[in-house]
This record gives sequence, C-alpha cells and structure tokens, in this order.
Amino acid sequence: MGQIVRQVSDQTLLKMKETYQPILRATPPGALFSAKTNDTTITAYKSGKVLFQGKTPEIEADKWDGATVNKKQAQTTAKSEHKYHPESSLFTRSLIGSDEAGTGDYFGPITVTAAYVKSDQIALLKELGVRDSKNLSDQSIQNIAQQILLLDIPYSLMILHNPKYNQLQKKGWTQGKMKTMLHDAAINNLLDKISPEKPDGILIDQFSEPHVYINHLKKEKKQLPESTYFITKAESHSIAVATASIIARASFVKEMKRLSKQVGLTLPKGASAKVDQAASYLIRKNSEAFLHNIAKVHFANTKKAAAYLI
Repeated sequence: MGQIVRQVSDQTLLKMKETYQPILRATPPGALFSAKTNDTTITAYKSGKVLFQGKTPEIEADKWDGATVNKKQAQTTAKSEHKYHPESSLFTRSLIGSDEAGTGDYFGPITVTAAYVKSDQIALLKELGVRDSKNLSDQSIQNIAQQILLLDIPYSLMILHNPKYNQLQKKGWTQGKMKTMLHDAAINNLLDKISPEKPDGILIDQFSEPHVYINHLKKEKKQLPESTYFITKAESHSIAVATASIIARASFVKEMKRLSKQVGLTLPKGASAKVDQAASYLIRKNSEAFLHNIAKVHFANTKKAAAYLI
C-alpha cells in the first residue's frame, strides 16, 4: 500500500471535509477528519498535512494539487485570511454567534443555533463552563444548555429533520448549501427577535469559504447581513459561538434520544462501523426506505449497511 502526504491551507481542509462528507469515517486520534473512497483512505490533520493511503494514492492526492501549499505558504495564508476575518477585539463585544451540530452524523438531523451574547454576559457564561462543545460530554452539554436557557440568552434554533434533508439532497443541494440556509434563517430570526437592538457583529463558525456561503445566499435571493464575520474553530475564540454550539449540540442529542426511542434502538453517533451495523439492523427490521426518516441516506453508511445483508 502506497502513501502520499500533502500540505494544504486551512481553506482547503474545509473544502476537503465538505467534499468527503458522505464518506467520512471514524476520526483517528489527533486527526481533523478521515474519509475513505473505494481505493484510498484520506486522513487530514490540523497542521494542514493530509495523508493519502491506498493502492494508487496519487490519483486522489492529485485532485487537490492546485490547492497544495508548503508549510510557510500555509502560515502566510492563515495570517492574511479573507476580508471577513474578525479582529480579535470583536470576541469580547456583544455578538451573535452561529454554529451547527449533526453534520457528520449519519443518524439524526442537522441543528443550527444563533445566540446573542452581550459583552457583560461573557464572564458569567465562562463560569458556567461554556466552551467548545466538542470538548464536553453529552451530559455536560445538556446541563450547561439548561443553565444558559435560565439566563434568557436570546437564541434561534433551526432543525433540519432527515426527511427534508434527504429531499433537498436529492434535489441537488449540497450539505454546505443546507447549512448556509439554516445559519441564515437562524441569524435573521434572531435579529428580528432582538430588534431594535443590534449586535456589534455576527460571527459564523466557518465551514466553507465566505464567497461560497455568499453565493449560496445569492442563488436563493438573499444577502449576507452587515457586520458578518467568519473564522474556523470560532467556538474556541468566541463565547457567543460556543453558546450557540452548546445549544445546537444539546438539541441534536435530544433529537437522537427521540429517534432512538422511536425505532427501539440506541442510535450511535458519527459514521463508524457501529453505525453501519445499526443501519443494517433497521433495514432488516423495516426497510431501506425507512432510513429516510432517521438518517442522511447519501452517506456511504447506507451502502455499507446493505453489504451486511448479503
């Protein structure tokens, strides 16, 4: 088995993750994400290094040749960023933060939350344990989410349930476009809710390049609200985004529990082999069509699950 390592920019890592979304697999320790095509395993790291392994890894690696950069170039790109990159002073001001959950999970919906956190609420939220939800257990997320709601933090929650998700995907919408429209709806709902008050800025946890996000809006005859910024790993920079992240994740966990009760099986999160086995069980018990109600059926897990039935 051959292997090739390429160095890419942060923006390319985002594009790769979106491209490989349907074939994402369990993420190895220390990695950002991992995916598997028929011939190649792709493992990406936060450093910007991407490992391609397989019989002919160069074929998959060459697809990203135009986007590869050396380490020095990657650092320069990260520093220069795009015009929607926020100044660090923005993180301590009154912000709307927006984040999502469930995008890499085969079972369950996508949940997106926009939350408005005023500057004088940041310290208290930190004391409550608000931080990057990826570093919190499901139980901690639910506990902190309840405390956040007691503070009457204004927020807007959007849930894209699986039947609608699959309908949009069949219609030709990418997951990136779905997320864009969910973020846009959550943010505008929240702006209406807090009006006439205006935030000092709107910060979105960046999942695609800003021009891609804006193009999705334009195609639906919408536009980016003023003072909107994008940054990767936004929840580690901004308490507003971390707050949104926790509410979105708590909602996703709640939905997963509801779906698990509905099907009589604890549905595993992610897109691992355990997910394949659970999907196979549900196909055998019900039908493959049944998965449209509870799963993102274009993920590779659907085909993998069918293989268990042979």
